[in-house]
Amino acid sequence: MTVVSRILSASSKILLLPSRSIATTSVSYIQPSALVQVAQTTSRLRNVTMLTERKPFSSDFFFRQLFDEKSWTYSYLLGDINSKEAVLIDPVLEQAKRDAKLVQELGFNLTYALNTHMHADHITGTGYLKQLLPGTISVISEASGAKADKYLRDNEVVKFGRFELKAMSTPGHTNGCMTYVVEEQGVAFTGDTLLIRGCGRTDFQEGDSRTLYKSVHERIFTLPENFRLFPAHDYKGNMETSVAEEKQYNPRLTKDIDGFVEIMANLNLPYPKMIDKAVPANRECGLYDIPKEE
Repeated sequence: MTVVSRILSASSKILLLPSRSIATTSVSYIQPSALVQVAQTTSRLRNVTMLTERKPFSSDFFFRQLFDEKSWTYSYLLGDINSKEAVLIDPVLEQAKRDAKLVQELGFNLTYALNTHMHADHITGTGYLKQLLPGTISVISEASGAKADKYLRDNEVVKFGRFELKAMSTPGHTNGCMTYVVEEQGVAFTGDTLLIRGCGRTDFQEGDSRTLYKSVHERIFTLPENFRLFPAHDYKGNMETSVAEEKQYNPRLTKDIDGFVEIMANLNLPYPKMIDKAVPANRECGLYDIPKEE
């Protein structure tokens, strides 16, 4: 029996004791504050358990989180340390040289450059990376409407070395949004579908609040609660979250579907600054005013 279970069991017994039994104990009564302390301790232990049960990465799995300060975008380099095959999720055009240099320094072969969806806030680096690292294959969902070397459908798998990354369709922010899951490592890359304590907009580019809500609740929130979640953006300095955290603390997605739709309809967000440039470029795999390498 775990520590949490023992405390819960003990607190249940205390609460079920009749008043006559309590009166005959050496303590004439139990202070209400004692029960509050038990409940608070139990809650804290539950939180500790939630955090410590997360899977550690296997010794042959490489993970690196990268950041673009202009668009607040996270990119993710994943690799098989033994085979040296790697993938890069959601690269940014302005950071393509940085990313290519890192791949080369670490001795990886970048097999795939993937986008979680057709971005509206930055130009993807996939096209430039194909130029910088010949042999790189660009990847995006078939439903995205963007060009790529390889298109993915729901539950299709991309392999790099011995690892598998499963593409899970999670539309709502855009029709082509996908969450990429590496089940063995207990991680998922949610793009803009699910952010840390938030979610992607649904007021442009095929956005639909009800679809997004269902994508999160039926696909992402049904992953194991200890899975670590990595979004495409964060605007407050957070770097990761988990299924358990978002199910408990996400201020939008803990509401019922009608409440969520109402919240999303009243965000009153400004028109995206980069959308008129980013979407046409990303439709062409990011091949838009990129320099030609000598």
